[in-house]
Amino acid sequence: MKKSNYQYINEINSPIDLKAVNKNKLTEVCCELRQFIIDEVSQNPGHLGSNLGVIELTVALHYVFNAPYDRIVWDVGHQAYGHKILTGRRDKFYTNRQFKGLCGFPSPKESEYDAFGVGHSSTAISAGLGMSVAAMYKGENDRQVVAIIGDGAMTGGLAFEGLNNVSMVKNNMLIILNDNQMAIDPISGGFTQYLVDITTSQTYNKIRFKASNFLQKWNILNEAKKKRIIQFNNSIKATLTRQNNIFEGMNIRYFGPVDGHDVEGLVRILFDIKDFKGPKVLHCITKKGKGYEPAENSDTGWHAPGIFDVETGKLKTNDSQTPTPILFQDVFGETLLELARKNDKIVAVTPAMPSGCCMNIMQRELPNRVFDVGIAEGHAVTFSAGMAKDGMLPYCNIYSSFMQRAYDNVIHDVALQKLNVVMCLDRAGIVGSDGATHQGQFDLAYMRCIPQLTISAPRNEVELRHLMFTAQQTNMGPFVIRYPRGKGFIVDWKQSMNALPIGKGERLKDGIDLVVLTIGTIANIAQNAIELIEKEQKISIAHYDLRFLKPLDETMLHEVAKKFQKIVTIEDGVIQGGFGSAVLEFMSDNGYNASVKRLGLPDRFIEHGTPDELYKMLGLDTVGIAKSLKSLLL
Repeated sequence: MKKSNYQYINEINSPIDLKAVNKNKLTEVCCELRQFIIDEVSQNPGHLGSNLGVIELTVALHYVFNAPYDRIVWDVGHQAYGHKILTGRRDKFYTNRQFKGLCGFPSPKESEYDAFGVGHSSTAISAGLGMSVAAMYKGENDRQVVAIIGDGAMTGGLAFEGLNNVSMVKNNMLIILNDNQMAIDPISGGFTQYLVDITTSQTYNKIRFKASNFLQKWNILNEAKKKRIIQFNNSIKATLTRQNNIFEGMNIRYFGPVDGHDVEGLVRILFDIKDFKGPKVLHCITKKGKGYEPAENSDTGWHAPGIFDVETGKLKTNDSQTPTPILFQDVFGETLLELARKNDKIVAVTPAMPSGCCMNIMQRELPNRVFDVGIAEGHAVTFSAGMAKDGMLPYCNIYSSFMQRAYDNVIHDVALQKLNVVMCLDRAGIVGSDGATHQGQFDLAYMRCIPQLTISAPRNEVELRHLMFTAQQTNMGPFVIRYPRGKGFIVDWKQSMNALPIGKGERLKDGIDLVVLTIGTIANIAQNAIELIEKEQKISIAHYDLRFLKPLDETMLHEVAKKFQKIVTIEDGVIQGGFGSAVLEFMSDNGYNASVKRLGLPDRFIEHGTPDELYKMLGLDTVGIAKSLKSLLL
């Protein structure tokens, strides 16, 4: 279907236009919206399967509710492509996840229809409850709040914290559970469907609420008695359906399960229940990748497939005959398995990212030693701590920006007890198209202040292997290894592993005019910048890579301070509190008067774009670093 042939989508520039469509034509709108997303994502990579699974739900929500006045709060924001297209961003959607283009996740800065910013998961219930309470406090009793959670987000602890509070605080929010069978098993059966029909019937609820109001009017039924009656009613339903329903057990009215791909049915149900007082849950069964066979058949592979041919479903591959370095993630996965084969104490833990971090390589061969704990970063860390306390050696792999969610667990459960948990921070530094919610810009700064941690950053994938090998040595304690997303720098990375001395860096190059100190893979960009400027100017620049942020190589720093008056630190983390700050503190504490220039990420959130585009914008590409070095020498 070509864009010019979209009968409905081309005319929908806001939810008002959608509401003008006859209800019996909404199925056609869904077909067009689904095809539009497939066509766009096939050329401009993004999240596909999760968005195809919520097409009907998205259309139904905007057909029934009045956004942006009504708050539609998305969880796991990579489900919101259809929402963006229906809310005035269709013609700009080709810029999705591109530099200076649309964000791949809901962003209030981008549109008033994006009720809450989201990139991480399990936040919608808590945020939605806050909005519902705020609306009631301000007397906006007609404002609806809908929180859409699913695609694994119900495995996150924050979702259950929010549910607990929903059951305690007066609110009228609607929680929609998008159950795509990736996190919660679907419930089926004829009697269950009967309960759906009766509990979503306007007649049934009108009778029920009229009876309730009558009893309250005559002081026969107060709030306490009403809650007990609801609990009794829910216990009967649970017994009859042989289910223990967590929502009803918490006095949250439950409707479902319903077919999440029946758009007309969804519209009917949403109209029926939207004005019910009190918190409520609508349980929708959906299929991830719905409507595109390749995506339906491979949930994981088509979550974010890259460029592909729509007709054949064939993914675009690199046809170049030139060998390219393997991804850091592949090196991690292969090395972890290699180590685990030789050390039976090694176990692996990930919060729902086994394929993303390549822990699935070990999972295939040693499934009993790999634990996918769901989207629960805090639990992943403390679970690892528990295993470490009893003699196991966990490699806990969490994306850098997701580790922020487990900060207390790192301090209280791992570092304080000095447990040998190897915390592998994948996607450190500039990540790219996922943008501000995913950039790994804070880890060096937020980890550095924690006592008893060893914090390391490999310069390349061979050093990653060395550090992973080092972390399993005796009495290593809490050990952090941070590394970036994407391709490494060495084609021949399968080299034998050696234990590296803790807190020891490496002098990569001698020089006399200026010294550059680096940590992590940005050393490679700095190396190129040094070569560039030395060709242009008759100057000599030394380069030291410290490799460890904690403990610092103080012997090396003393050497640097005594030899050089001008020092430049370069890191792909925030300047405040990071590697450069550590060097400044060392110079100050030891009475050195050297001039220290820090290069790194500025004090702001970094937008989306390719890493190359972002490094250039930030002045951390080869040319940008060369300019900074030249300015210090002239």
